[in-house]
Amino acid sequence: MSTIAPKFRFSYFLKSITDSAFWALLLLTLIGLPFAMIVLFYLRLPIIDDKLMTPYLALTTLADPSRQIPLIKSIIHSDLFRITAFPGFGFAALLAAGTIFVERKMLAKLQLRVGPFYCGKIEGILQLASDGIKLLTKEIIIPAKADKPIFWAAPVLFVATAAAFVSLIPAARGGWVVADADVGLLAVFAIIGFFPVITVLSAWSANSKFPFIGGIRALHQMVSFEIPLILSVLGIVILSGTLNLTQIVESQYHYWWILFMPIGAIVFFIAMLAELERIPFDLPEAESEIVAGWLTEFSGMMYGLVQLGSYLKLYAFAALFTVLFLGGWSGPNIWPPFPEEIIKDGIVVGPVTARFPGLPLLDQQMLNDVLWFTVKVVGVIFFILLPRGVFPRIRIDLLLHIGWYKLIGLAFVNIFIALALVYAGVLGPGGIL
Repeated sequence: MSTIAPKFRFSYFLKSITDSAFWALLLLTLIGLPFAMIVLFYLRLPIIDDKLMTPYLALTTLADPSRQIPLIKSIIHSDLFRITAFPGFGFAALLAAGTIFVERKMLAKLQLRVGPFYCGKIEGILQLASDGIKLLTKEIIIPAKADKPIFWAAPVLFVATAAAFVSLIPAARGGWVVADADVGLLAVFAIIGFFPVITVLSAWSANSKFPFIGGIRALHQMVSFEIPLILSVLGIVILSGTLNLTQIVESQYHYWWILFMPIGAIVFFIAMLAELERIPFDLPEAESEIVAGWLTEFSGMMYGLVQLGSYLKLYAFAALFTVLFLGGWSGPNIWPPFPEEIIKDGIVVGPVTARFPGLPLLDQQMLNDVLWFTVKVVGVIFFILLPRGVFPRIRIDLLLHIGWYKLIGLAFVNIFIALALVYAGVLGPGGIL
């Protein structure tokens, strides 16, 4: 049975445009203009030169270089900047994106392949952007028998938990951390404990056998390795005498804890690989056995959110290892000091002198800290990625045996070493080092 399209009438077309314009103007007047006024005139920015700034006043300072730099500095040191840019989500997402590309190219070189090549003329550098656009445009398919609210919420909760993990990692001295909690290490392990719950919920809500098998495997694996993961850092807590991550870094200005706690570092690294579900501990996602494990039923951007959360989690674990064992941002000064004439008089470019009092935006010490922190984190990420191209997948019984027997035993040995160093007067309060 065929249907005949209605005849086109210009009057109806004109009336639809008029109605749309009317409702657009009405919404703009009732909602848009008041919202713009609130944002421009009532949103409070930091106080600069004893004057409370608003976005409108900030825009008026664009023609005044003497006020631009203090405004930019205030924005850089605001909580919003820490959360969105550095050391929060933006910095972590940038490193996560670079990790995905480097992993592809590194595995290709190890396996005598080319890797991403065609999307982007320089080593396929645009492949990641292409994959992101593809995931955004893919259809999201929900299984018919799935528990839809939990199935929809699981990827969002996974990313949110990974972002909360990132927020606790300090990246530089001077308060460059989103949440500087006194019990930061305890908060980290509390957040890590949410990942198995989210994994099991997402697997169960799919109402499919392969995700359920992968979820059960993930639960067994994470629970088995979270215990040695926690025990491996108790030695550092004993030696540093604090649970605050910033203070743990400050306790390593003369020596890194990995020099005295190598067994704890090894146990933490192995348990970290298991928590990240990286080869050789990738049984929850074993593609040769259960397709993609607990990720099997995810599609489109839901799958993309889980992958984003996984690599944010990878960065957070690498940063945590750096903070606990490698001295965090500590290291010799490499960034050269800024000349006094640039700070006072401005920058001279040919015949033009750009006078911006207050430059540079960031001090030398902060830039050195960020440089060392980034270099150490990238190095740890490299060693996390390396086993994927070197080691085969191990059986589930061997995996559980390693977690429950070998790593827990080594973790207790590490604790005894820490106690011996404290009671011998070598480290800790009143120690000779």
